[in-house]
Amino acid sequence: MALIGNLRHRPVRRLVQLYLGLALYGASMALMIRSDLGLDPWDVFHQGLSELTGLSFGTVTIGVGALVLLLWIPLRQRPGLGTVSNVVVIGLVVDAALALLPSGGPLGVQIALLITGIVANGAATGLYLGARLGPGPRDGLMTGFVARRPGRSIRLVRTVIEVTVLALGWLLGGKVGVGTVAYALAIGPLAQLFIPLFSVPDAAATADATAPGPDAPAPGAAAPAPAG
Repeated sequence: MALIGNLRHRPVRRLVQLYLGLALYGASMALMIRSDLGLDPWDVFHQGLSELTGLSFGTVTIGVGALVLLLWIPLRQRPGLGTVSNVVVIGLVVDAALALLPSGGPLGVQIALLITGIVANGAATGLYLGARLGPGPRDGLMTGFVARRPGRSIRLVRTVIEVTVLALGWLLGGKVGVGTVAYALAIGPLAQLFIPLFSVPDAAATADATAPGPDAPAPGAAAPAPAG
């Protein structure tokens, strides 16, 4: 599979935005874990596997991401730099953040951690997707399946995938709670807010915006005299 997403257009901003977004995503996961009020479906699955295997949360996140990425091959999905980086960076950051964040605390602190984590997760999604260097492996699994089965809606495919991993994670001992519901209700509107905010225009759109209009004078030509 060839990597998608070239870096000839605004490379510094896109790389900084990509890795800032991935780091923030890992930190947001740690905040929700420390809230102990419930996780998003994939993290319920990661937590359940972590409980089962004894591996760290971040190690499990990396392993699952790599396995999901292998499922792109029959779907003929092409990963980008952001896709591969997603697999590695988020897992490393979440383990580092969990080592720094204390566990427990009063309910008010737990709620604050949860809300901060969900909002940060939405912003992180906007940052790394807006860099246009490839989706995460889990998002690519969903879009790749829909591309191969045009009659299926993205909403249906995403729901089936997330309900499945949520159920498996819960059976394995992952934390399902009010945070799971809050994430499900909030992440859509947050992503809709942050993705356009952080999206880097592609080179073609930038060229179109700066190109002279059909009535513009040629370079070096005298400007037309004002009417009247």
